[in-house]
Amino acid sequence: MGSDANTHASNNPPARLTGAEIVWATLVGEGVTDVFGYPGGAILPVYDALRKFPIHHVLVRHEQGAAHMADGYARASGKVGVAIATSGPGATNLVTGIATAMLDSIPIVCITGNVSSKVLGTDAFQEVDITGITLPVTKHNFLISRTEEIAPAIRYAFQIAQTGRPGPVLVDITKDAQQGTAIFDFAAAKPRPHRPHPMLNVEEHGLAQAVELIRNAKRPVILAGHGVIESGAEEQVRALAERAQIPVALTLLGLGGFPASHPLNLGMMGMHGEAWVNHAIQEADLLIACGMRFDDRVTGTISTYATKAKKIHIEVDPAEVNKNIKVDVALIGDLRTVLEELLPRISSGHGGRDGSAWIKTIESSKGAVAVRDIKNLPDSGHLYAAHVIHDIWRITGGNAILVTDVGQHQMWAAQYYHHERPRTLITSGGLGTMGFALPAAIGAKFACPDREVWVIAGDGGFQMTAAELSTIAQEGIKINIAIINNGYLGMVRQWQEFFYERNYEATPLVSPDFVKLADAHGIAGRRVQTRSEVASAVEEARSAPGTFLLNFMVEKEDSVYPMIPAGSSLHEMIRRPEKDPLMET
Repeated sequence: MGSDANTHASNNPPARLTGAEIVWATLVGEGVTDVFGYPGGAILPVYDALRKFPIHHVLVRHEQGAAHMADGYARASGKVGVAIATSGPGATNLVTGIATAMLDSIPIVCITGNVSSKVLGTDAFQEVDITGITLPVTKHNFLISRTEEIAPAIRYAFQIAQTGRPGPVLVDITKDAQQGTAIFDFAAAKPRPHRPHPMLNVEEHGLAQAVELIRNAKRPVILAGHGVIESGAEEQVRALAERAQIPVALTLLGLGGFPASHPLNLGMMGMHGEAWVNHAIQEADLLIACGMRFDDRVTGTISTYATKAKKIHIEVDPAEVNKNIKVDVALIGDLRTVLEELLPRISSGHGGRDGSAWIKTIESSKGAVAVRDIKNLPDSGHLYAAHVIHDIWRITGGNAILVTDVGQHQMWAAQYYHHERPRTLITSGGLGTMGFALPAAIGAKFACPDREVWVIAGDGGFQMTAAELSTIAQEGIKINIAIINNGYLGMVRQWQEFFYERNYEATPLVSPDFVKLADAHGIAGRRVQTRSEVASAVEEARSAPGTFLLNFMVEKEDSVYPMIPAGSSLHEMIRRPEKDPLMET
């Protein structure tokens, strides 16, 4: 480790360093310990300087994996994740991961190399306008061509990524800027204090309006979104729910923001949410939206969404307010801060409303039995994804970090694995990125090395980033992998079944033997075909010293219920068939 570079890595006297050294010195100063990347010519000066700094570099097998690992790291830890790539295809391979982080408001910083500033715009080898390409999918980006601009840009990138509504930032650095020298002064490179948006100032009359709506509501529902977790507002949301006896519905990314076992937790809302949750929203006379953006998967057809309800929207991003759903009261600001101002005005049993009557009404709408409340799903002789997820939840006690891919298994994981704590469900929500789970789980494991991490992936999405098994092998980390293998692109097949007369065009899927694939990487694995094997397989995976892959051969044509068809209202759900094979013994 070079003494000069490391000595001046953070708050030390200024020193002259190369631009490449300044990159790492600034990251050290920002508290970064792990980065995920892939080298190449335009970023090689930065890689050459890495040996001088106490940062662990994880060599990915594809740059998309680097972005997803940085994303998983950020979601699991609440810190900024960092990905690094070279110019041209290295940078463009990051784009899907950057867009994934953008749509889910995840703070990551991506650092890319570019060709020398003298040949920018000449179509030089592996030159691409990555700042232009990523402009729509970053919170901000920089093109840096002068060495002295590197530290201020990276420090500003960290500030932008974390403040307000979080999001990804890209810093593109030309090769000559990396090779040049400049005085590095970490403290002097600190950006100016963040200036909050002028609308982020909750006014007294807005709070008073909200209090009045809560006082008068007979059928209120709290809608808890990802912002609950990003803001760290779990305690405040719980206090509001308990104090005013208001039931809580959660978005997919909000799961874990309110304990699953809490009596006021209704469950997940939306396209594949619980039927009673969606009906409660449609019958509510007040919705209190906490850190959620009323996306189409939550609302169904906007014209028929919660027409009986007044709406309070607490949101940090002013652009999201009244974008999809018109609201009656907008409280714009950090969710935790706003709730801390609102809560003292809310008394217990607020306004004398009988919250229990409304809650009993919702409970009665569940019917005689709610499938996901059954302690042990029966063994029908066939293996269903629900069995797998349910048993993983039961055996882990709900304490694992669950990282899912995208598709049917993602929805089953949301339905059958019950999250008590925040940052225990990591999944691609807004972009719905297949291939997300495996690399994101690697990032989560580096963020939380002492936590149990499970990948839940379909046979389709897993194959998109299966090369990251080599990253796992090289790093020697412990992750448990559950592949829900139904021989189809399952969610697309389900749409074809429901809406395209079972024309299964391009959805039957031939896969490799995943256990043998794992073995080729030195990773142990096991094939599971019956329900009776699930528990022992899960225990075997958990007790194995290293990463373990389980290939669950589940029913091929199982579907996720309920489901709201595209263009339908929130209450117009395709329900689970009355004669359900999953429930037959």
